[in-house]
Amino acid sequence: MRRPGQASLNARNSRRIQSTLVFLDSVRSPKKLLRNSADKAILRCFTAKEKFMRGISVKTLFYTILTISLLPGVARATVTISSPANGQTLTSSVHYAGTATTSTCSRGVASMGVYVDDKLTYVGNGAKLDTTLSLTVGKHTSVLQEWDYCGGSTFASLAIAVTGQSGIFIASPANNSSVSSPASYVATATTATCSKGIASMGVYVDNKLVVVQNGASLNAQVALAAGLQNTVVQEWDHCGGSAYVPVNVTVKGASTTTSENVLANLQASEGWESWGQVPPNYVDCAPCSGIEWSTTQGIKSPSLSDNATEFSTSGTKPYAVVLWVNPVIGTYSTQGLPDQNHTLVPSLHNFTYDTDVYITNWSVTAVLEFDVSMYMNGVGMSFDTQCNHLNGGEWDVLNNVTQHWSATPTECSMVNGWNHLTLQFQRDANNNLIYKTITVNGVTANINETFAPFSVPTDWYGITVNYQMDGDSKQSANTTYLDNLSLTYW
Repeated sequence: MRRPGQASLNARNSRRIQSTLVFLDSVRSPKKLLRNSADKAILRCFTAKEKFMRGISVKTLFYTILTISLLPGVARATVTISSPANGQTLTSSVHYAGTATTSTCSRGVASMGVYVDDKLTYVGNGAKLDTTLSLTVGKHTSVLQEWDYCGGSTFASLAIAVTGQSGIFIASPANNSSVSSPASYVATATTATCSKGIASMGVYVDNKLVVVQNGASLNAQVALAAGLQNTVVQEWDHCGGSAYVPVNVTVKGASTTTSENVLANLQASEGWESWGQVPPNYVDCAPCSGIEWSTTQGIKSPSLSDNATEFSTSGTKPYAVVLWVNPVIGTYSTQGLPDQNHTLVPSLHNFTYDTDVYITNWSVTAVLEFDVSMYMNGVGMSFDTQCNHLNGGEWDVLNNVTQHWSATPTECSMVNGWNHLTLQFQRDANNNLIYKTITVNGVTANINETFAPFSVPTDWYGITVNYQMDGDSKQSANTTYLDNLSLTYW
């Protein structure tokens, strides 16, 4: 379904912060400065739910609590960490890399720094940080912080573990364990023999490579047939070396998926359709006045599979959007699954949308949307999920009844280059939509929000996989790439 895109703007402008705590303090550590700080460093405002998320000691605060009402605004400052990944296991030499932006200080970001276990360990000038630090073996909390020229500051944090050994460290699944399909494969790798580090990681099932992800961490949903499965997690470093760990699992026979339940490499599939939508009405158009777009398949660079697809937008109309749709099951199926007897679609209750996303310019990427839509018997279920980067900074999910976005507490933080995204959805017995989890670059957030479906014409039947790019306030030219796009269904 090509629903009107006006819901995006309506939802952004309808959200209000009902109560805010204002703290006047004498914070002793720059790390304690809160995200979205005011121009004066001693005034920090943050919502009540954030009070205990920042690690602020009451002993250091002299505060006044005010209840006020604020109009929504855009994110004032951001810190994006590209290395290391949250939860990653590393050797003692840890590569820290990140960037920072600010929209409240016209003079920009002055410097960035790294805290390790609450100790400022590194500071560098400018809005980009790239350094390697030597850490002791054990678990560490790291914070990347920026300071602007106007006295403001913000930060992003992550947890890592440092090991004295090299190898592959598998968090899931355990060897000789019982799993359901798709199974969650989560692992990290380190190397003591290659100074350039780990290049990529992958999963073999019965001697067939089924998943490859760039970097030293792996987080993937892998479809497995019922019964005993011999799988392998492998890493490849930048020096030509490699290592692997066998992981034998028994896949439960009930409610499992097989390779027949996975639609792979959808970015390279035929049958993609696209439409533009422009404000204020956001009605489908092709072509459209003020927005142009293109789709190019078979891209070898950047690509993880030598078969990525490029999606580009440009124009003159601010906040215009482009939606790409592929009907994979049911009417007009591009995958040979027309389901003419209407038996397959009604039997499906679980979906996993899994893809690699390459971002060329995160600073102008306003919103990226990833959807699975399902229609049958006059009922519509749009599992729409958007990374609302420049209009709040959080992940949003669609309320199908109001057609407005519902903000989640989960921050959307991607990086220039490759990102790995996994979305899990579920349909219950009453056709309610359940947004289960969002996993970005190995970090999983539990969403667990439920919404009722909506009505559609009775001749709408099938399942579509969708991708959407929203323009920023200048409708800046933007290009993204999708690779290894798959839909798992059962």
